[in-house]
Amino acid sequence: MHCPVIENPSASMNPLSPKKLLLTKWTAVKPIAKQKHFLVSKVILPEPSNEKIEWVEIEAVMTKKVTRIAWRDLTNSSLWIQGWK
Repeated sequence: MHCPVIENPSASMNPLSPKKLLLTKWTAVKPIAKQKHFLVSKVILPEPSNEKIEWVEIEAVMTKKVTRIAWRDLTNSSLWIQGWK
């Protein structure tokens, strides 16, 4: 019996949509300023509005410090884990 090989395993996973990131929870693989747990507090809409979304603001759960990052960084599993771990 022959099993199909998945060339790109991430292609089979649900891709992130920047429009659905608001209020999602994330854990930093390596703590950022001693913080691990973050919430996407804002999706930055581009000007003009026909451009693609590039940025989100994440808020540290404990300190409430807000940081702007490229939303695609959240797809990098060496930096971020979805949910709070």
